[in-house]
Formats: sequence, structure tokens, C-alpha cells
Amino acid sequence: MKLTLIDALIFFSLVAGSVIFGASFFFRNRTTEQFTTGAGKIPAWVVGMSIFATFVSSISFLALPGKAYSSNWNAFVFSLSIPFASWAAVKFFVPLYRSVGSVSAYYYLELRYGAWARIYASACYILTQLMRTGAILLLLALPVNALFGWEIKSVIIITGLAVILYSMLGGIKAVIWTDTIQGIILILGAITCALFLIFKMPGGAGRLFEIASEHNKFSLGSFGPSLRDSTFWVVLVYGLFINLQNYGIDQNYIQRYMSAGSVKEARFSALFGSLLYIPVSLLFFFIGTALFAYYTAQPGLLPAELTVPGAGDKVFPHFIVTALPPGLTGLLIAAIFSAGMSTVSTSLNSTATIVLTDYYRKYFNKQAGEKASMNVLRITSLVTGLLGILIAILLVGVESILDAWWALASIFSGGMLGLFLLGFIVKKSGKPEAITGVILGVILIIWMSLSPILITEDSMTAFRSPFHANLTIVFGTMTIFLT
Repeated sequence: MKLTLIDALIFFSLVAGSVIFGASFFFRNRTTEQFTTGAGKIPAWVVGMSIFATFVSSISFLALPGKAYSSNWNAFVFSLSIPFASWAAVKFFVPLYRSVGSVSAYYYLELRYGAWARIYASACYILTQLMRTGAILLLLALPVNALFGWEIKSVIIITGLAVILYSMLGGIKAVIWTDTIQGIILILGAITCALFLIFKMPGGAGRLFEIASEHNKFSLGSFGPSLRDSTFWVVLVYGLFINLQNYGIDQNYIQRYMSAGSVKEARFSALFGSLLYIPVSLLFFFIGTALFAYYTAQPGLLPAELTVPGAGDKVFPHFIVTALPPGLTGLLIAAIFSAGMSTVSTSLNSTATIVLTDYYRKYFNKQAGEKASMNVLRITSLVTGLLGILIAILLVGVESILDAWWALASIFSGGMLGLFLLGFIVKKSGKPEAITGVILGVILIIWMSLSPILITEDSMTAFRSPFHANLTIVFGTMTIFLT
């Protein structure tokens, strides 16, 4: 598809501007504290917008409409679990981490159970961030592929290298401010797309809702008791546990709590950033449903390759490129691209922070100075980014990137939420109880994750996990906590 001159100028200007803006903070990152928390001087509303932008990323902006287009609103149930998780963050998690005083989310686990707990949780976190980085890099490549026709794997490599440079230079302050700007642009862009779909729909909004209702597109999923399928209850419980993990022990969010000026400001940031995601995710699902109605009413507008099963994630990028007016197309693609770059940069920054605080300074060089520590932060960002590029290439061809990300997040989370809840809630629990719980939890997680893949013979099917993959984190967490 040939891109108009104005779209190309807007796209390249905004993306280049984001990279330059992020890199400009290089001269303000003289210490590890500035690189990892912005020295705790970032305004609360900016931190809140960054929390929102970290949560939304390109996974939400592209995969949620793709999910709604291909199926229904079952995945929106995930958002309905956020209020409880955000309340828990404001009530318990933010004061806890601010009182502990460490930038590492897993220092608390060491205080409770010893060094092994910190290593276990931080290793699980690093694996999760690698998978997240890969999923986002792939989603970033889809609209660029639609815009320029560039080969997806090549786009992944180029984008990944740009993000690595941005992350190594910018630090958390650049990431948070860029998140804020791009988050605002993303919301405005999503609203514009939704309104455009309504007004351009043949027959108007009434016809849109009629087609969607006929195909059961607004369904939140089955309310039955099945634990094998993606029912309303399975997604709700999954969302509850994942969001508790996000706001309770995810380094991305803990660093933001520490970046605010006070406990009060950090609480406001957590509440504002988390609750903002609910209406915005609703908007994304509406866009996906509206796209289905739009192309159902006008089937000739959709290329044959986008009508096959598994092409849902590519429909929204196609719409942005072919249906939106010049200027808006370039702006929206650039916003998605820049926001994704910011999100990946956040993952690289947080992973580098964990490697420095939980490994390098603790086991390799306890007296590390600022120069050595900054070198570790930048080298780790480089290595993490390169691994993320490799994972993104391996994910090419996956039918639903959202499903893949959710399943991988469950597996690599490793039930570390259970260990945190055990330490936080059960004050009398000690090291033997925690180790026993973790061992049993990990065994369960391995069985639920691998048995459906490895056990293929009919005579052995009784030994396969009968549960939906999203329940891995739920059962792993509860096993560790209840044991």
C-alpha cells in the first residue's frame, strides 16, 4: 500500500521525535537512581498516565480489537477485575513498597523468606518480560507491514534495535514522559476511529449494532462451570490474579510507585492509571466489533487474505491504512508504534534494574560504583532487547497474539504471586512452608503448561491437564498459598 506523503512525514517525524526525546534524557541520567526512578520527582498524574500506557501498550491497541473482531467480548471480562486489583494496590502494595524503600519489587520477599525467594521471583519476572517484549515487537510490526509492505521479521529487527538504543540512553524518566504523551494520543486516536466507524457504517449505528447482535459479538462468554473453556468466570479469575500480580509484584509498576514524590501521590497514580484502562479497553472492543460490522456490510472492502481464520489481528491495521483520511492514518500508526516502543523500553529498563539490584550488586560486586552500575544497566538492556527480538520472530504466525501472550504470562509468572501473598497475609509462615509451597506450585504449573503439548497418545490423555491455560497462574498461586 502506497502511503501518502503527509502520512509518511507524520509517521517518521513522530517516531523519530520519540526516539530523540527519549535519548535526550541521556545527559540527565548520571546516577542509577535517576535511571531507574527519576529520583522520585515525577508528577503524580504523569506517573498515572505512564501506568496506564504501560498496561495498554500495543497489545491492547491492536490485539483487543482483533480479539473482538474474531470472536466476542469475552476478553473484556479481564478489565472487570481491575477495580479490585487497583484497590489492593492503593490500600496495601503502594505503602508496603514505599516503606521498604528498595527499587526492587522482590527485596520484600528476601526480607520474609531469604535470598532464594528473591531470586525465584525475579527470575520469573525476567522470563515474563522477555515474552512480553517479543509479543509487543511483533504487534508493532503488523501496522508497519500494512503501511509499507516491509517483511515482518525485518521490521521486528529494526524496531527492536531502535528500542534498545532508546532504552539504553533514556532511562525511566524519558519512558514515563513519552508514555504520557503517547497515551493521550492513543486515546484520542481510538475515539476518532470509533466515531469514524459509526458515521461511515452503511445504515449508521443502528445497523452496526444489528449486525453485531446477530453474530453474538457482544457476548461476555459462557457463564457455565467449565474450567476447560474461556468462560466468563475463567477470564474473570485469570484477570483478578494477573492484575494482582501486575499491581502487587510487577517491577514495571513498582518502579512507578517509587517515581512519585510521596505515598499519597503514588496511590493517586496507581488508582488513576489502572481505572483509566477500563473505559479505554471497552473502546478497543467496540472498535473490533464495529470493524466486524463494517466489513460484514461491505465484504468487498476486505482482501481475501484477511478473511481467513487467524487474521483478526491484521484487520484494524488494514482499516487504519485504507479507510482513515490522510494525516490521521500516519498519526495513529505513529502513536501505536511509539507507544509500543515506550512499553518495550519500560520492560528493558525494569529488567535491567532487577539484574542490577537483585544480582549484580548482591552477588558480583557489592561495592559497585555508579559507573559500573550504569554499564550493567545498559548492557542488560541490550541483551534483553536482543532476546526479545528473537522471541518476536518465533511468534510470527501465531493465530492470536493476545491468547499467546496470556498463556505465556501464566506459565512464566510461575505462581510468584502466591509466594508474595503468603508472605504478606500469613505473617507466621516461614522459609520451610514457603519452599514447600513453591515446589508444589511449580510442579503443578509445569504439568498444566506442558502436559497438553507433550501428551498426545490416546492412552495417556487421562494424564493431561483438563484446564484452560489461563488458569495456570490461578492454580499455581493458590497451590503455593494454601499449601
